[in-house]
Amino acid sequence: MSSLRLHIFVRRFLGLLALFFCFAAPHLRGQSVHRLNSSRLVVNALQLDPDPPQSNQPRAPTRGETDQYRLSRERYDKAVSYSRAGYTLYFISYFLSAVVLLLILRLGVAARFRGIAEAASDRKWIQCLVFVPLLLLLTDLFELPVRVYWHALSLRYQQSIQHWGSWIVDWAKEEVLSIGLAGLLVFVLTFAMRRSPRRWWFYFWLAALPILLFFFFISPWFIDPLFNHFEPLAKEHPQLVTSIGRLTQRAGVPIPGDRMFLMRASEKTNAINAYVTGIGASKRVVIWDTAIQKTSADETLFILGHELGHYVLGHIAIGFSFFALALLLALYVMFRALHWSLQRWGAEWKIHGPEDLAAIAVLFLWLEILSFISSPIANGFSRMQEHAADVYGLEVIHGLVPNSEEVAAHGFQVLGELDLADPNPPPFITFWLYSHPPLAERLVFAHAYDPWSKDEPPKYVK
Repeated sequence: MSSLRLHIFVRRFLGLLALFFCFAAPHLRGQSVHRLNSSRLVVNALQLDPDPPQSNQPRAPTRGETDQYRLSRERYDKAVSYSRAGYTLYFISYFLSAVVLLLILRLGVAARFRGIAEAASDRKWIQCLVFVPLLLLLTDLFELPVRVYWHALSLRYQQSIQHWGSWIVDWAKEEVLSIGLAGLLVFVLTFAMRRSPRRWWFYFWLAALPILLFFFFISPWFIDPLFNHFEPLAKEHPQLVTSIGRLTQRAGVPIPGDRMFLMRASEKTNAINAYVTGIGASKRVVIWDTAIQKTSADETLFILGHELGHYVLGHIAIGFSFFALALLLALYVMFRALHWSLQRWGAEWKIHGPEDLAAIAVLFLWLEILSFISSPIANGFSRMQEHAADVYGLEVIHGLVPNSEEVAAHGFQVLGELDLADPNPPPFITFWLYSHPPLAERLVFAHAYDPWSKDEPPKYVK
């Protein structure tokens, strides 16, 4: 389940990246959550199909075939079981992280780590290089069983095919990257605290934004290839490159053929995806090989049209601005919460003041709390943008793809079958966890969206 994996992973990036992923990164990195359906369309949109698909090969959609989201009985039961397990692990992971951080503070572990760091050197940057890995590795080791269980579950339900050796290597890479970035941010944070004890939250905010944006700028070049294999799309699929070129030209986001890449996702997952990632010189189109194998070329174009919508509709700038304001507010709340916490428990935790390196563990705890509390707000904002991108994707492929509404609807059907989209999640789960509109709603909307036959102007692509 991508939402669970995303939340567990991003919290390693000092918590700040958790907020960044919530508000901005889904559009910068092409992340998506497909398994999220609501209960509002349970009666109409979640009927059981007695004849499940016998093959993963693309099917040519026909008008009226995919007006509702249907699952076979076996697939229905698997989707319910798999999704419910993911929801449970999501809340367990947050609870476990908060408990571990609280124990680290109450048992004086953070103070001991601080002592080890100060004994290693008088230089602040070296102290950060010692303290941050100790703290993050300890918390991550306590979270590791949750991640291991989730991967085992993904293997059991055939969502992942990544063997354990490869998975452990990826986990180690994540640790190195996250600890390195967290170390950098903690150094900047402690420097700001020493220079301005009352306004560090504002100065750190000014410094953190360009650092985080820079990491996402270089991600397509240096970070993404650490976890997946990429190669030029034209090497094996020149006709698809031509079709994508027409689509990007129409969208007003021309991307040359040498910036279109195929990702060998089939080495690790059965999921499908295609996205636009990067900004400026790092912008590129990425298509998973699983998408080409399991969807039609027209359905792949719709997925790309959706991602292009984020660029054309300004979701990158809007999302980043929303994130920046949320981060500023979060840092101010953390500033207040840090002083309040240390006044009440600082002596018990053996933390001498806000500038104490051990106080970083207190900030981590509050970041965990704020990240959890802000999830409904972030996801609600994301759902609005994702719906707008769906509308744009439908409009931008209209005229380029025959039966574009049915193509999009059938694409959602394939997506749901492969990803085991939950057929009937509780409304609270929809409110708290879903970063995308419910898949069933997206399918029904895509199939019915046809302003052209009603002599109505399209909303975005005139």
